[in-house]
Amino acid sequence: MASTIDLPEASGETTFSLELTQDQKDVRDWVHGFARDVVRPAASEWDEREETPWPIIQEAAKIGLYGFEGLAQFFADPTGLGLPIVNEELFWGDAGIGMAIMGSGLAAAGIFANGTGEQIGEWIPQCFGTADDPKIAAFCVSEPNAGSDVSALRTRAKYDEATDTWVLNGQKAWATNGGIANVHVIVASVDPELGSRGQASFVIPPNTPGLEMGTKLRKHGLRASHTADVFLDDCRIPGSCLLGGREKLDERLARAREGRKSRGQAAMATFEASRPTVGAQALGIARAAYEYALDYARERVQFGKPIIENQAIAFALADMKMEIDAARLLVWRASWMGRNQKPFRNAEGSMSKLKAGEVAVWVTERAIQILGGNGYTREFPVERMHRDAKIYTIFEGTSEIQRLVIARAISGMQIR
Repeated sequence: MASTIDLPEASGETTFSLELTQDQKDVRDWVHGFARDVVRPAASEWDEREETPWPIIQEAAKIGLYGFEGLAQFFADPTGLGLPIVNEELFWGDAGIGMAIMGSGLAAAGIFANGTGEQIGEWIPQCFGTADDPKIAAFCVSEPNAGSDVSALRTRAKYDEATDTWVLNGQKAWATNGGIANVHVIVASVDPELGSRGQASFVIPPNTPGLEMGTKLRKHGLRASHTADVFLDDCRIPGSCLLGGREKLDERLARAREGRKSRGQAAMATFEASRPTVGAQALGIARAAYEYALDYARERVQFGKPIIENQAIAFALADMKMEIDAARLLVWRASWMGRNQKPFRNAEGSMSKLKAGEVAVWVTERAIQILGGNGYTREFPVERMHRDAKIYTIFEGTSEIQRLVIARAISGMQIR
């Protein structure tokens, strides 16, 4: 694995190092072992089945890799590198299974970013269940006509003061774990006239009437991860399920109506926290493809010598390695900034996700080219890795949206 960043605290100041702590090394090696011994051997099977790999989720829960305690441990790393390290190693094993294991974390991030301390303590553990009875969670924001344009959400949440309940109606699309989750986190509009500033996040408790799964999607990649539409039909939830609480929402809506600045809207608060981790997932895919292509090039003999002795192949591998390491530095910088509450003045979170996602697509394509005809078949894993990589230029903000965010940040202009 490439050089890593450790930013321990010393006398209240953050110092810079390229050396992992022993705890970080131990976590990295532990997750890598699980990815190598449990995830990777099962990758092809679950990709073909296109089903949630419950046996592997259960194995991850038993060893503490899947669950609230593990997530809290990874997040507690003061350098911010805990989650990126874990995600890179797990997705090095397989991205589809990795997403099945880590997909619940997005819902947890939504609760953490928007909820009160009491709500965080109540709902995040329910996103994961227990080691003996693991559960999954779903974060639902996108809609059929509102993907990159989050301000166009049509799902509505209306407050019934007489019963202190919220009633939600609408349709969510492309939801990881949608419809089969124990806990759903829904972003809905409470004041459509305010656009994205009139949105809020809600927790839908298990078995709530009015929430149903729609079509399960058959995807190009990440096939072991369940993705489906979610329908909300007069879905009634307690007032306490509004993340952040009614008082905080009313204050935010009042500021928006008066034209004053308010805290970032509900969906973006979650994306800002999750983008570097998503970038780390893409890094895992890219690194897996690069390592496989490197080993193949050393062993494959053509014209009497290993193909890595040809400059075209060797230079391609050199570029792959360089791009992966460059993307990792962006991911870790953004992760450190987020953990240490540094402002993202130049959209460093978007930079990290953009770079890592595009590197993953480029590296996996190069890996297929190095393997030639073998790379195009399902007998070799780089074909699957390439399919899995593509989504990282699309979900949680397309590459075009990331560039828009970055351009606005560096220019100070409302570029459209």
